[in-house]
Amino acid sequence: MTHTVCEPCNDCKYTDCVAVCPVECFYQDDMMLYIDPNDCIDCEACVPECPVEAIFAEANVPAQWTSYTPLNAERSAVLKETGHITEKQDAKEGPACKKK
Repeated sequence: MTHTVCEPCNDCKYTDCVAVCPVECFYQDDMMLYIDPNDCIDCEACVPECPVEAIFAEANVPAQWTSYTPLNAERSAVLKETGHITEKQDAKEGPACKKK
C-alpha cells in the first residue's frame, strides 16, 4: 500500500511532510506535492505533518478524491528528473488554498 496526496494540497503546498519522509518519495510541481507509490514504504510519518490534512493511506482516500491515487503515480513518474523534493520549503498558499 502507499499514501496519496489529495485535493487539500492543491494550490496549498506545504512541505513539512517531505522533511520527515525516510525514503524521499515526494515530488512537486507548481500546484502540489505527489507521492511516488513505488518508493513509499507506508510508514505514515508524513500524515500528521500535513497542516491541511491532504495525505491519506491509499485504502482511506475519501471517495471524492480517489482520482488522486493514479494522479500521484502519474505525476511523480513525470517529475522524477525535475520535481524531487527532500527538504522543507516555504509554503505556497495560492488563491485556491483552503488551509484549516
